[in-house]
Amino acid sequence: MPLPFLTADRAFDAADDVALPYDDRDQWRRPYRPGPWRVGAAALMLLLASFVLFAAVIIVAAGSPSSAGVVFALAVVVIACALRLLRMGAWVSAHGVRHVSFFTTRTLAWREVVSVRTVQQPVRWLGLPRTVQGQALLLVRQGRSAESMPALLTSHNSDFLARDGAFDRAADAVEAWADEYRGR
Repeated sequence: MPLPFLTADRAFDAADDVALPYDDRDQWRRPYRPGPWRVGAAALMLLLASFVLFAAVIIVAAGSPSSAGVVFALAVVVIACALRLLRMGAWVSAHGVRHVSFFTTRTLAWREVVSVRTVQQPVRWLGLPRTVQGQALLLVRQGRSAESMPALLTSHNSDFLARDGAFDRAADAVEAWADEYRGR
């Protein structure tokens, strides 16, 4: 018994022929999926936040609303950190490239980009101080050297650790976006 509502190979009506969300080139998008290390860390943080929220409920039931407010605020901070961790990475649109780190976000218009290239260099392992030999996607701005900007992507960050093929596809995608929109 076929279930057409569960399959992607059914015929679409002409009236339903609308642009899909990924067709809008003006919206910011990440040209790769978040890696398992990043998703796992965020999931553990959200699990911790659920326990902290449960503790806040118990504290309210015990009759100390001010302490419960502090614990609830701690849970909100942990949730915000988990969401920011998931948001980190390189984002592209027709307007430019955006590098989102934990505390800062840098946006650069494509007209300011001279080149985007993959280089072999020492990179930080999972963002820790330890460096290993790997690949990095570097962005060169007009009037500045490549060393002044942090790497957009590295082969050993939490998105691409032990996923060399995914790093290559993501670097190629960002380079393709740069080639397409740099001349506009």
